[in-house]
Amino acid sequence: MNLKPYKNSIASAIIKVSALLLMMGTTKNIFAQNNDRTRTNIGLFYPLSSNGRNAPRDTNTFSFNLIAGVSAAEQGFSIAGFSNVVHHDARGFQIAGFSNHIGNNADGVMVAGFLNTYAGGNGTAIAGFANIARNSSGIQVAGFLNKGGNISSLQVAGFMNVARDLKGTQVAGFLNIAKKSKGTQIGFINIADSAGTQLGIINLAKNSEKSFGLSIDETQTTMLSFRSGGNVFYGIVGIGHNFNNKKQKYAYEAGIGAHLLSAGIFRLKTELISSGLESFKGDEYLKSSFYLLPALKITKSIEIFAGPSFNFINTDTEEGRNMIKNYVSSWTRNNDRDFYGFYFGYTAGIQVHF
Repeated sequence: MNLKPYKNSIASAIIKVSALLLMMGTTKNIFAQNNDRTRTNIGLFYPLSSNGRNAPRDTNTFSFNLIAGVSAAEQGFSIAGFSNVVHHDARGFQIAGFSNHIGNNADGVMVAGFLNTYAGGNGTAIAGFANIARNSSGIQVAGFLNKGGNISSLQVAGFMNVARDLKGTQVAGFLNIAKKSKGTQIGFINIADSAGTQLGIINLAKNSEKSFGLSIDETQTTMLSFRSGGNVFYGIVGIGHNFNNKKQKYAYEAGIGAHLLSAGIFRLKTELISSGLESFKGDEYLKSSFYLLPALKITKSIEIFAGPSFNFINTDTEEGRNMIKNYVSSWTRNNDRDFYGFYFGYTAGIQVHF
């Protein structure tokens, strides 16, 4: 089949469209009266558009560019196959296959396949990879990274959020960072110079409580744990060793806790922890535990604690199921290979605060 006529037709069409857009832009340039014109812009990319070479000085209520658009400001709807570039302010909707770039304030909604950059504003920025703003109080949602100034609403990122002053909420799959926080940080690691509410496994702030603890439980598993958080919630992460087992003896844990009561030297805490034992040979021992822990501060920095626990285990080894003799309820699956059980236990230990 001879494709040459079709290729020639397509090339001819592109040339004609480009020439038409260039003529339209040239005509409008001739009759332009000022730099504050509000108009519609349609084109391929700058300057092949209906606004021609004047596009960087135009304010548009509607823009459509197959590849990339350039304007002074946007007050309505702008869409580009690859990128929108707005030198000043943008309101309304900006949608681009790859990126939106706003020179000043973005007070509408920006949606980009990869990146949004802007100076500030109260709008909403949604990007597949990152939103970068020098000073933003609007909503940022990104697959990987959000960076803003004064965040008074919401940042949601798959990996990391960064803010200067936080009065809203940060939610990240891994890391939240804020200089001053009066809001809420939710992530695996939360960092702030001064923190509001932090809910994560590791919470670091100058005004937060941090401690190292040594504990032992009903299975003779000893844990060295790091606890960090605020006046109410705190995170827990630890490693340890089981002294009874011959195979599954390397321990780890992670969880969250809450201070229920604080009266003088007495405190009452509750913790929800997921832990496990490893032999690094493919077997499995997983435990989920709920603890109720009375504690006494015997000095300003040293605290002792002990209390009951309610536990659920899942193991595929005989060694794992025999660690406890009496279960409240237990059952097996996969031809008795996988064992599940509920039981009551205990823990006791000491913590050093710093």
